[in-house]
Amino acid sequence: MANPNIETSSYIKQNHTLSKAKVAAVYSTPSTVLHDIARVMELADYNLHLNQHIDTLLKINLSWQYYYLACSTPPWQLEGVINKLSANGFNNLIAAHNGTVVVDSLEGEIRNKQKPVQEKYGLPSVHLDIPPNEWIPFEPKSDMLVLDKIFPEGLTIPAIFPGKNIVHLPTMKTHVFTTMTGAMKNAFGGLLNRKRHWTHSVIHETLVDLLQIQQEIHPGIFAVMDATFAGDGPGPRAMRWHTPNLLLASADQVALDA
Repeated sequence: MANPNIETSSYIKQNHTLSKAKVAAVYSTPSTVLHDIARVMELADYNLHLNQHIDTLLKINLSWQYYYLACSTPPWQLEGVINKLSANGFNNLIAAHNGTVVVDSLEGEIRNKQKPVQEKYGLPSVHLDIPPNEWIPFEPKSDMLVLDKIFPEGLTIPAIFPGKNIVHLPTMKTHVFTTMTGAMKNAFGGLLNRKRHWTHSVIHETLVDLLQIQQEIHPGIFAVMDATFAGDGPGPRAMRWHTPNLLLASADQVALDA
C-alpha cells in the first residue's frame, strides 16, 4: 500500500508548482474579524497549499508572556484560523508554542488568552522547548548559509514537525534585529532551540536557511498575519501600536512579509 504521507506531500508540492502563491489583504472590524480571517484565507487559496488529511500545526507567535498589543498572536487570530480550517475538514489541528530564554510559553498562552481558545475547540498543544516534546537530529539536503557553522555539532528540530502542515500566525511588528518580524521570523522560534540567539548577528542568512528547512520538512506551508494592531519602534516588546485593521495571508512567507 502506498504511503499516504508521501502521496499528500507530492500532491501539495504539485499544487505549489502549478499555482503561484498570492498575498491577500482584507480590512477588518471587531464585529467581523472571524469572518474576515476566513475570507483572507480563501483569497490566498489556503486550500491549494494545505492538505486536510494530514496533521496541521498552528505555529503561535509568542514574543512576550505578557499581553501587549501587536506583540503576540491574539486570541481572535487563533480562533479565526481554527474556525476556518475545522469547518473545511482539517480535523487534526495542533497548537505549537515556543518559549525563549526570557519568555515563559506556559504563562504566555494564558496571559495572551490563547489557552482558552485551544480548550474551547479541544486542540492539543505542544510547548516545543519543554519535555516531553523531543528534538531530533536533522541534516538539511540544501546547502546552509550559516546554520551549519553556528551549530557545528549538528542541527536539531522538533520531532513533531516533519510530515505536518504548518500555519504560521505572526503579527505585524518591528524587531530590533530583523527590522520587521512576520511569517519568516515565526519559524525562528519553532525550528531552533534555546540557543537560537547565537544566530542574531547573522539573522537574515538564518531566515533563508530556515525557509529551506521548512520546504524540506513541511508538505504544506501557509501564514495568516494579524495587523488589526501593528507595532513600530523598538519591537517586539516596547512598540508604539497602531490600528491598521488589516488581515493578511499567503503561502509565500517572503511575499507576505514584503
